[in-house]
Amino acid sequence: MRNGFLLLAALSGFIAVALGAFGAHGLKNVAPPELIAIFNLGVEYQFYHTFALIAVAFSGHWIKSRLLDWAGYLFMAGMVLFSGSLYMYALIGAKWTGPVTPMGGVCFLLGWLLIAVAVWRNRVKELD
Repeated sequence: MRNGFLLLAALSGFIAVALGAFGAHGLKNVAPPELIAIFNLGVEYQFYHTFALIAVAFSGHWIKSRLLDWAGYLFMAGMVLFSGSLYMYALIGAKWTGPVTPMGGVCFLLGWLLIAVAVWRNRVKELD
């Protein structure tokens, strides 16, 4: 198992719950609904990729590939870039984060692709 990824997933899950609660309760009186929706989108994608990190951590039992490590790194980078940029935009109006958000999305996509390649390579090895 990749314990480092499991630890980071646990911390990310904690942060996502805390930010989700803050978005639901703390922002409703100080931010317009559009910014709250942007903030919540960041929380949503952080949660999705927290579960992806958990999958990466446990899949090491069955798949021996450095591609899984890279997928985990990309998921973490995606959370920082995608979700982080949405949080910053919603909280402080940092419009400069606009170009950063798609870079985080690309990290997410590449992470999922690397998992698929790792699974495919493992499947091919099992057939040999």
